[in-house]
Amino acid sequence: MRGHGRFGRTPRDAAEEDPLSAALALRDRETMAMVRRAVERRDVMLAFQPVVQAADFGRVAFHEGLVRLLDETGRIIPARDFIDTIETQELGRMIDCLALEMGLNALAHDPRLRLSINMSARSIAYPRWMRSLRRGLKADPTAAERLILEITESSAMVMPDIVSVFMTELQGQGISFALDDFGAGHTSFRYLREFYFDIIKIDGQFIRGIADNPDNQCLAQAMLSIARHFDMFAVAESVESARDAQWLAAAGIDCMQGYLFGAPSVTPPWKSARARVTA
Repeated sequence: MRGHGRFGRTPRDAAEEDPLSAALALRDRETMAMVRRAVERRDVMLAFQPVVQAADFGRVAFHEGLVRLLDETGRIIPARDFIDTIETQELGRMIDCLALEMGLNALAHDPRLRLSINMSARSIAYPRWMRSLRRGLKADPTAAERLILEITESSAMVMPDIVSVFMTELQGQGISFALDDFGAGHTSFRYLREFYFDIIKIDGQFIRGIADNPDNQCLAQAMLSIARHFDMFAVAESVESARDAQWLAAAGIDCMQGYLFGAPSVTPPWKSARARVTA
């Protein structure tokens, strides 16, 4: 007779009774395998998206470097399709390292570029990540003042005390920090007061369609008030329509990012612009 667990069912029994859980577990395993293969092949790249000044829609304040993978078929895979699965794994740390290394390389090749790179707070204690940062800053002393590190709100809350010390140290070297997806997580305002982020990026769920949504207008204005109080620049994410952009500019947002101003591109937009000028 087959043995049973404490409650009379084995893990296999539970999986058989819960096909959804089994399907999700299989999806996660396949995602992990896909990311691992891409990392081994070094099929990892950055896609660049402009962040523009609200006072001048045509003027770029900085670009965000977003991680992309290539699968075996050559298809470009955006981070949203895999990042949640690998966030707590060493693969997540490896992706953060590669993103930082590619970002520092882009900064080294263009002294006019200002670039933000995403990272998880979990990578702070990952030795390779810190080595990559120190190596990049040593090779290009101007990179620090042109580098912005974006930490998601949920990630920062995992280890707030460590994040605070980490930020203070690197801000002393000229690096700026952005709190990404602000409003989407569970930030304690006590920690927000102690973090001293330079930039907050308001999550797109509060921005899309804001011109016609009084609730989101109220919430966005509250977040703008927080940014002003703590002397932080405010960036609106996922700006997709001119009406939304106009409302945000009138409300006093500092910068905007979204498809209205440009989709993420694996071809650096500043290089494309120079090519058009010299053609």
